[in-house]
Amino acid sequence: MTYVIAEPCVDVKDKACIEECPVDCIYEGARMLYIHPDECVDCGACEPVCPVEAIYYEDDVPDQWSSYTQSNADFFNELGSPGGASKVGQTDNDPQAIKDLEPKGE
Repeated sequence: MTYVIAEPCVDVKDKACIEECPVDCIYEGARMLYIHPDECVDCGACEPVCPVEAIYYEDDVPDQWSSYTQSNADFFNELGSPGGASKVGQTDNDPQAIKDLEPKGE
């Protein structure tokens, strides 16, 4: 995996990162966005445009959010590698760990 989206994205989904991604590898779940580990070309264009600073290079994910590396990978277990997020649209593939989080602001 290259880049990982962590907790600050949950229930925010600003999508500025999607607009910057040159390979269309950022997919939308019901509660957050996910970067496809095999489709990402490791360009880093998404990281600086994230307004909530939720995107990290895999080796730089803060310890408190280390579980998001696995959650990002788990999102694609059923989805596989469709070859572009725009073909798929929003899905309900959020891993159980993300589904179980308390909604923000409540």
